[in-house]
Amino acid sequence: MKNRGPLHGSLRRICGLAAIASAVLAAGTLGFHWIEGQGLFDSFYMTLITLTTVGYEEIFELSDAGRYFNAILILVGFGTVFMILGIMVESILELDARHYFERKRTRKMIDRMSGHFIVCGLGRVGRGAIERLRQSGAEIVAIDSSTALEGWARENAVPLLTQDATLDVSLENAGARRANGLVAATSSDAVNVYITLSARVINPDLRIVARGSDEEASKKLIRAGANTVITPYRFSGYRIAQSLLRPRVSSFLDIASTLEGSELDLDIEEYHVTEQSPCSGKTIAGSGLTSAPDIILLALAKSDRPFQFNPPGGTLVEDGDVLIVMGHPTALDRMKQDLAA
Repeated sequence: MKNRGPLHGSLRRICGLAAIASAVLAAGTLGFHWIEGQGLFDSFYMTLITLTTVGYEEIFELSDAGRYFNAILILVGFGTVFMILGIMVESILELDARHYFERKRTRKMIDRMSGHFIVCGLGRVGRGAIERLRQSGAEIVAIDSSTALEGWARENAVPLLTQDATLDVSLENAGARRANGLVAATSSDAVNVYITLSARVINPDLRIVARGSDEEASKKLIRAGANTVITPYRFSGYRIAQSLLRPRVSSFLDIASTLEGSELDLDIEEYHVTEQSPCSGKTIAGSGLTSAPDIILLALAKSDRPFQFNPPGGTLVEDGDVLIVMGHPTALDRMKQDLAA
């Protein structure tokens, strides 16, 4: 069973206290009704003013048996009220303390991060991005103004800032100056534009991927500073049509994207060539990139020209080039280590 957190425990405790108070109130009402023969409403009112000690006069004359019962009710009522107040104060202080230390721990964790990714908006798109980033081993900080997904963030060990992501201070708290990338994935195009503008000012080198609802929103997000804009509805429509027209192609794309239900263990990666890379200054054939087992070189991108699909073996690999390769994760990890050598 999943842990529902301190808030659920406090609510359960408060419900228990309310049940105890109701039981004492009901017992007092029935006691006066049976002992003094009064109506239920008068008995309830008598019990209420006795337990709350408001100082009103007795609304009906008490017999000796009624006074004995009233004395017991006062003692029980006082004890119950003080117990309820004590437990309520303890629950509130405990909840505040937990939130305080949790926020402090999250703050320290984020301060130690560098080269991480920030995801603004924990809707379905934002959570999907987080799951994929976590698969790659990346560090993530989430920002969302709602507290509804605090439990999800806690269960998935994702540091969450419950703040307004459009504010500069929120992005600063998330370490935007030290981050490698940011995802603006809220359901509002206007909010994503604000987030993109603020993030671009804070960190001009930050890679920003934003969610847009349509073509017009995509243009505004690009102008605001987003490197890439994803339109989920358009993408979903394309994939649906692809599944109908070319089901095998669609299935292979799912496999290559490591989506759930993939039959093969494949992934697509990009590698940036530096002067220290063993393949720098060599041709593709001479570097051995095309002969590596379990790896296919899909494309090569140079800074001054677009992607070259299936580049010929005589193509020169230079510092600054980007290699797009597909293969098994273990082979890709091995290639990454070789290129970094």
